[in-house]
Amino acid sequence: MRLATFQPHDQDRSEIGAVIEGDKIVRLNRERPGLAQDMIDLITRWDDLEGEVRRLASSTPETLTLDQVRLLAPVPRPEKIMAIGLNYADHIAETGLETPKSQIWFSKQVNAVTGPFDPVQIPKSSTFVDYEGELVAVVGVGGRHISRDAAPASVFGWCVGNDVSERAWQNRSSQWVLGKSFDTHAPFGPWITTSDEIVDPHALDLRTLVNGEVRQQSNTRHLVFDVWAQLVELSQVMTLKPGDIIHTGTPGGVGLAMKPPVGLRAKDRVRVEITGLGHIDNSFEPEQIQLG
Repeated sequence: MRLATFQPHDQDRSEIGAVIEGDKIVRLNRERPGLAQDMIDLITRWDDLEGEVRRLASSTPETLTLDQVRLLAPVPRPEKIMAIGLNYADHIAETGLETPKSQIWFSKQVNAVTGPFDPVQIPKSSTFVDYEGELVAVVGVGGRHISRDAAPASVFGWCVGNDVSERAWQNRSSQWVLGKSFDTHAPFGPWITTSDEIVDPHALDLRTLVNGEVRQQSNTRHLVFDVWAQLVELSQVMTLKPGDIIHTGTPGGVGLAMKPPVGLRAKDRVRVEITGLGHIDNSFEPEQIQLG
């Protein structure tokens, strides 16, 4: 099942929906008022609501088409966005660094969240904006001290993401949070594909294209620390909550590693595709400064 947060073009409030038949979306809140407040509420109560959601998705004749809506980030306000660094062998090689013996984690702040097809800012204070196509895990059950055996059941579903990075800010300090947390620098979506739809999340092809040119091409089987190991590690430190977002690492091919390095410029388009999950596609636009 594919679950989306969206806004019809003729209204100014968001809804949750089920994407069916490729290009149709069932308005779950419209069909069943009070079903769930938002995507986090739906994920939290999924055990109770799944049957009704699936019934609505399979039996509702009235739908919107995707071109009648704006798809928003599936979880517009996650409590946490965690991301792992240096987690594909080819990306490690292009950085010239050693393979980490332990997982390297940083956070992206919630202000970075933006929609799967929305513009992404090139900040006024930026000198080098880069892309990082990634598989994104959306936490479902969550909890503390998750075992490896329990980890698969803790993932509600999967998205396509771009861990947009401002390299100058990232590298000015040993702590990466500022360079990873500019406004709009965490587009993901286009929807959540629930875990039951993905047989093996560690066998998915990933591609990132800039203006139609393939820059990154890999498979999630090349993760140094797989997603289950990531959940085990994080849950030793923090309680994972429904709707938390986990960026699972990026493969080689980032702009910083090109010779010479090539950052993103105004009007560039970055498309990230993952097998079975769809794609996101964002234009990069100069930040519009608002005074006062």
